[in-house]
Amino acid sequence: MEGDQDTSGFTLVTRKPCFGLPTACPNCLPAYIYLKLAQLPFQLAFNSTFPDSEELPYFESGTYVAYNNEDGGVIEKLEKDGIVNLDSQLQSLPDYLSLKALIVSWLEEALTYEIWVGTEGVCASKIYYSDLPWVIGKVLFYKQTYLTKNRLGLTKENAEQREKLIYKRASEAYEALSTRLGEQKFLFEDRPSSLDAFFLSHMLFTIQVLPETSVLRRKLLEHGNLVRYAERLKSEFLEESSSSPSPPLHSFPSSFSGKGSKPKSKPKTEKSEEEKKFKKRARFFLAAQFLAVVIYVSVMGGGSSDEVEYEDDD
Repeated sequence: MEGDQDTSGFTLVTRKPCFGLPTACPNCLPAYIYLKLAQLPFQLAFNSTFPDSEELPYFESGTYVAYNNEDGGVIEKLEKDGIVNLDSQLQSLPDYLSLKALIVSWLEEALTYEIWVGTEGVCASKIYYSDLPWVIGKVLFYKQTYLTKNRLGLTKENAEQREKLIYKRASEAYEALSTRLGEQKFLFEDRPSSLDAFFLSHMLFTIQVLPETSVLRRKLLEHGNLVRYAERLKSEFLEESSSSPSPPLHSFPSSFSGKGSKPKSKPKTEKSEEEKKFKKRARFFLAAQFLAVVIYVSVMGGGSSDEVEYEDDD
């Protein structure tokens, strides 16, 4: 299909934008950047209906749909089906597979650890669950944290050892990628690849989303040439369609802090009948919310992602 397809109906559906990124989802951002690097015109749409859906992101054109949880993900599916392929002449190179292993294995593992464990979910709730009722969001957050720990092989007994190994691998990956890149524009000299999409996505997310206290963020910022690489590609491929410029990658607004006096304590009074009724109703309300959580997780969690919000991207 590549070369003669009609690109007017291409749509990428992702999770919502946040933290100055077109989509703050670490699974969606690589697909977005890949299409940008390929200079393929597409429309961007957002879906917040099922925050734990494994289908996101997905790419659609007419009756054609490429889902994240099928055939190795959206990027691999698009390459197999001939929609767009940045790696057609690179996969036979000796460095290709080794670099891919560093980026999509070691660095992805480290970022997953940071999002759900290392930073205690500071950013995860805002990315995935901010549009949901508080109770449902909390339950889904704890559920995903539990699943992530299992996937990473984390237990109470080996947590410290696993953390050291994850950060050690990330440091080695940054060092190897920094040496490989030098001051080149792309990882493979003068042409972009899917590895640039994955690595740029990882860097932008790590620098712009993770808090300043993040161990992974600090390790990444030790490599100036990697930061310059991200700044160049971000400026050339991602900011051209943005109406408002984003801050440089190495600078972050300081977290808000303010001084305030403690609220004065109110004198204890006898509870009125209305207050007792209100508290009784509140308990019923919490019980109803808990029931809604159970229904949402057990019944709707596997639903399809149909409701989307569209945004003109190009």
